[in-house]
Amino acid sequence: MKLNVRAELVYAFQSATQVMISIEPARSLDQTVLSERFSIADTQGLVRDFDEITGQRQVRACLEGEQTIVYEAVVDNGLRASLPSDAQEHVWNDLPSECLPFLLPSRFCPSDKFMRFAQREFADLGSGGAKVNAVLDWIHTHVDYVAGVSTAETTAERTFVDRAGVCRDFTHLGITLCRALNIPARAVSAYAWRLNPPDFHAIFEVYLNNTWWLVDPTRLAPVEGLVRIASGRDAADIAFMTTSTACECRQVSVSAEAAEDQS
Repeated sequence: MKLNVRAELVYAFQSATQVMISIEPARSLDQTVLSERFSIADTQGLVRDFDEITGQRQVRACLEGEQTIVYEAVVDNGLRASLPSDAQEHVWNDLPSECLPFLLPSRFCPSDKFMRFAQREFADLGSGGAKVNAVLDWIHTHVDYVAGVSTAETTAERTFVDRAGVCRDFTHLGITLCRALNIPARAVSAYAWRLNPPDFHAIFEVYLNNTWWLVDPTRLAPVEGLVRIASGRDAADIAFMTTSTACECRQVSVSAEAAEDQS
């Protein structure tokens, strides 16, 4: 599917501030950036980073005053498939080494505290795909999508108690339960077609059948319209903007629309 994606960020920096910006879609085997434009008034000293394993990209800069950052692209994300229930999980010895960090607890995903619950609730379901889909069903049934319940510090443990949150909270809980089942799971930031209201979307992916599968625990956006930006252990690794000191966010607008040319 071809998608037009766009992000506009307006920030005010009181003094020279170091920033990392992650709003460009990954250049990876499952999606192709056909054209793009990155615009920022202060281009002096920009550094571009590229992760050869994930295709993830970011821009580093030192910014001061009010800055407007605009990114536009046309992306072909191919034919994204939903996770099949018969997808098989791997024993640890068969996993690529880059998957191993995504088996472990992280700041927002304390999977070691969920081992007993996850094993009791999901371990007897057979294949890894069946277990992950059962986790997604459980979250859909037991957790409400409610803005304002959580904060930037909310962990999966808190969401499990509150049974409410937004996309990052759903994602942290899904990752936590999958890792507690010994299934590698990592957080993903994405542009999302048909997400309402439009925004950067937090989802996750699991490693089964020798590949990563994107899943949306909120069920607010179809998988075929997801454009991967960044991936990591949890939300701390996939923020669209990370700054060295406090700053003021004045505007964030995001869109993802089907391109008219789908040939």
